[in-house]
Amino acid sequence: MSLWSQPPEALIETLRARGLRRAWAVTSAAGTVQASDAAVSEQAAEIAACPDYRRHEACFFEIGRESDHLLAAFLHDTRRGQGQGGLRFWSYDTLGEMVRDGLRLALGMGQKSALAGLWWGGGKGLIARRPGRDHRDPELRARVYRDYGRFVSSLRGCYVTAEDVGTTPEDMVWVHRTTRFVTCVPEAVGGSGNPSRLTARGVVVAMEAALAHAGRGELAGKTVAMQGLGNVSGFMVEELLARGVARITGSDLDEGRIAALERRFPGAPLTLRPAPAGDASILAEPCDVLAPNAVGAVLNPDTIGRIRAPIVCGSANNQLARPDRDGAALLARGIVYVPDFLCNRMGIVNCANEQYGVLPDDPAIAAHLDRETPYGVYQRTLEVLRRSAESGRSTHEEAARLADELLAEPHPLWPHRGRRIVDYLVRSGWSRAEAETVKVGDA
Repeated sequence: MSLWSQPPEALIETLRARGLRRAWAVTSAAGTVQASDAAVSEQAAEIAACPDYRRHEACFFEIGRESDHLLAAFLHDTRRGQGQGGLRFWSYDTLGEMVRDGLRLALGMGQKSALAGLWWGGGKGLIARRPGRDHRDPELRARVYRDYGRFVSSLRGCYVTAEDVGTTPEDMVWVHRTTRFVTCVPEAVGGSGNPSRLTARGVVVAMEAALAHAGRGELAGKTVAMQGLGNVSGFMVEELLARGVARITGSDLDEGRIAALERRFPGAPLTLRPAPAGDASILAEPCDVLAPNAVGAVLNPDTIGRIRAPIVCGSANNQLARPDRDGAALLARGIVYVPDFLCNRMGIVNCANEQYGVLPDDPAIAAHLDRETPYGVYQRTLEVLRRSAESGRSTHEEAARLADELLAEPHPLWPHRGRRIVDYLVRSGWSRAEAETVKVGDA
């Protein structure tokens, strides 16, 4: 049976059987996907055939020395700069599911950064949760994230990590102990902290742009339906209430989140309800704006036909199950869809700015949220929606086309730096080296 269809732990066993802790799959200058070892050559072929593969520069894997977890980093395109993207700690049924997630997320991060005018490339970090482990255990988490920091250090800066789903600001402190290639760390260690509030503000600004494009006025008096009521959604509720929306309807798996929001906004026009796993009924809620804020692939043939909102704009990554098909289906229904990598950029903006120091009320961040800045959320959203209206192509396709144009612009000071580092790692035998032990900051 192919490793692709087996749990991620199967790759750990395969590497160990060959006396290895690391593996890579790298796209050569000729455009073929090469593998570090015969044991993973079949996986390289699977990556090349994967519909989510878009000439990604590299995929790196390592077995964590302390934690025994499978660690991974994915690079899409580093012409604009180092690959940057958050670190996701998640459960995957198969290695193929994990790799597809990494490919899609790395692509999205590169597109997001390019549309935001940042000099970053596309990257993503993943850690596969191991069955039967208590992943809430602080000691286990410390081992996992120290391991990930060492892994990132070994990649010599072609990938810079940050916080993402399943990873907390406290976890980033452990990553920071074993690598300097990390952003969005807590303020206590000189970082900018949790970017969720900024992410929420960016999505709400994109909603305002979509309403303006559709000739529907402002958010005041509108109704909004939200799938998912996590950290970003909580700040979105705050932003929407401040703009005078008439009602917010929301659903979440976790009844504790619902109760927390009701306590946080007593008397507010909120209608919140629990939704079991797989319940997508909130997507059919009549409203002015629908915000998918939970998991990816929720916009698909089963759900798009049931949407009763003229505008879809949310914070979840990879909302379209199949971008070509589902973007066209939304367009055919006359629904104004704001692609996620166009509107949920503010986390990566916060992370990108952090490397240059941290300011309260940072004007470099505020520019992304005003209505005049050409690369800001508002104007960039209007640009994509106009392009779609003029071309007849879906908003997803137009956003991707614009992102590809911008991705082709090399970094003005460090062009192709990330790719050169990848090539060095391949030449130097990175996959054959014993995983480094970084002593400074351990323990």
